[in-house]
Amino acid sequence: MDKATLEKYAPFALIIIAIILQWNVFVTPAQLEVKHREILKEVSEVYTTKEMSNDLKSQLNDMQKKIDKIYEKIMSK
Repeated sequence: MDKATLEKYAPFALIIIAIILQWNVFVTPAQLEVKHREILKEVSEVYTTKEMSNDLKSQLNDMQKKIDKIYEKIMSK
């Protein structure tokens, strides 16, 4: 590269580098880890796990069985 070409394109290169740094186009692993933790926290607040869902279903099934027994007792009288 000769000096004239470098002097011609250097301002454009500096502007592009400044924009990349200003807009945070590239992130660090630390920034990714922070965002990952935020996403995990948000998801845990909004959604339930499969185990919690299965436990709730089993509790509802137990309640339904008890309600059916009570209904049968009432209807048998």
